[in-house]
Amino acid sequence: MLAYVIEAARDSGAETVVVASESENVLEVAVREGGEGCLTSAEHSTGTDRIGEVVNRLDWGDEEVVVNLQGDEPLMPATLVEQCATLLEHRTELTMATLGIPLHTREDFENPNIVKVVVDCQGRALYFSRAQIPWPRDGGVGYGPGGASRVRGALRHIGLYAYRVAAIKRLAQEPPCELEEIERLEQLRALWIGIDIAVEIGRSSPGPSVDTSDDVRRVEEWMASAAPSRADPDPDASANRA
Repeated sequence: MLAYVIEAARDSGAETVVVASESENVLEVAVREGGEGCLTSAEHSTGTDRIGEVVNRLDWGDEEVVVNLQGDEPLMPATLVEQCATLLEHRTELTMATLGIPLHTREDFENPNIVKVVVDCQGRALYFSRAQIPWPRDGGVGYGPGGASRVRGALRHIGLYAYRVAAIKRLAQEPPCELEEIERLEQLRALWIGIDIAVEIGRSSPGPSVDTSDDVRRVEEWMASAAPSRADPDPDASANRA
C-alpha cells in the first residue's frame, strides 16, 4: 500500500517525497519505491508531531509548504494532494489547509469513522468532529428519498493537510489538547491554539482509507484489480511535499 501513497505524492508535483517512520522496514520500501526515508522517534502520537521532527532535521524554511499524506491512504488521488498544496499557496494569509467533500448519506453522517467539518463564510474550519455536526435540532438535515441528497451544513473531511513549515514547528511544540484527546483528531490542536485552517471542496473523491480490517480487505481487492495508473483512482508513514 505504501507504494501507492508514494506514487500519489510524486505524481502531485511534489519537489521532494519523504516517508517518515520509526520502522526501518517501512523506510526500505520507501527507498525502493523512489522516495526518501527519514527514521523518526517511535514516541510521536500524531503524524504532525512526526513531521515536526522531519522538518527540523532537514532544516526546511519556515515558508515552505509541506503536505502530510498519511500512509493509510493508498487510494488518495494525486490531484487532491496537489489541490491541497495549491490552496495554501493561494491563501497566503493562512498556514494550514485541508479538503472536504459533500456528505450524501445518513450512514456517512452517523459514522464516527467519517470525520465531519463545518466551515465559516471565509472557508475556514470552525470544528472537526466524529459526531453528527451540525446537529439538526428541528430535523430536516437535507436527506432526500433514500437518503441520497446532500447533508446540510457539513462536509466529509479528507484526511490530508498542507502546512507551512512554521505552523508544523508550532504544532509540534504544543502538547495534545483536551479536544484532540477526546475526538482523537490531531487537527483540533491547531484550532485550539488559534491556527486557522483553510478548507476547500475537493475536486474529486478519495477511495477509502484503511481504518479497520474490513478496509484492508476492500483496499487489497481494489489494488488487485487496479488499472496500471495508480495515482488517481475513480505501519505509520507520511509522504510530504515541500
